[in-house]
Amino acid sequence: MRNSYFFRLAGLLLLTSGRLLAQQSQQTFPLYSGSIPNSIPSAVQETSLTLPGGGVRVSNVVQPNLTAFLPAAGTANGTAVIICPGGGYARLSIDSEGYDVAKRLNEMGVTAFVLKYRLPNDQTQPDKSVAPLLDAQQALRLVRQQAAKYSLNPERIGIMGFSAGGHLAATAGTHFTQPVGPNSGPVSVRPAFLVLMYPVISFSDTLKHAGSRDNLLGKTPSADQIRQYSAELQVSAQTPPTFLVHAEDDKTVPVNNSIVFYQACLRHGVPAELHLYPKGGHGFGLNNKTTKDLWTDRLRNWFDANGWLTK
Repeated sequence: MRNSYFFRLAGLLLLTSGRLLAQQSQQTFPLYSGSIPNSIPSAVQETSLTLPGGGVRVSNVVQPNLTAFLPAAGTANGTAVIICPGGGYARLSIDSEGYDVAKRLNEMGVTAFVLKYRLPNDQTQPDKSVAPLLDAQQALRLVRQQAAKYSLNPERIGIMGFSAGGHLAATAGTHFTQPVGPNSGPVSVRPAFLVLMYPVISFSDTLKHAGSRDNLLGKTPSADQIRQYSAELQVSAQTPPTFLVHAEDDKTVPVNNSIVFYQACLRHGVPAELHLYPKGGHGFGLNNKTTKDLWTDRLRNWFDANGWLTK
């Protein structure tokens, strides 16, 4: 009886400590400490939907935030990635293109921050076209400001995005010289690197993902807006090193989105690595089920080759 009690007690303590460790390794905090720029009062409320298959979709984000995922004690290497989930600028696939990816990055010793960014909304934003970028740049600024708290190298903070989140990440990687919003401050919003997963890149008529463009810019964007938000046209020699992954049979976001960004990087001397899979479609998240190859292994190699896994 005494041994049975001991084992039950030990199991309970182990379970409790595991839960406490999980809570300590995930911390959610607001993106802005005061008023949220480019916002107006409204009755819009955030909604979260769990799909029959278990996926979580978040819409109508009003209060943007970051959730920090910390590597196991002693394994962090000082590199951080801000993750922008996709969803066509209409919703966020917060788990499969956010939390799950963060945990995989933690296994590499990389600290991850999942960004719950505001989606374009005329009811809550005076200018919906800049709301996501405001939040992405603030995330870069905030993580860089808190680098010491998380034992990060401020020069090794990158941004990753999936689908429309890839468009946001690519925009952050090409628009950092003139930050949007008032009083941006002296902290750099240039990402150290970009990881673009089946990204929306171009808003041109031939390559666009119509939903993403319509949601961000409206049904009748100007030629200047289309050019400004076509990331392949904004690449310069200062664009960060870039890692891209896409499936050639993607019927939602044509594979040429990744290809034209890669080509733009080549033209401007920006180090870039592009991985194309023959199949996989769109939105495969961590695992492209059509291949035994794991893109996260390729990403780990890329990180390592650039010295971002070295403590």
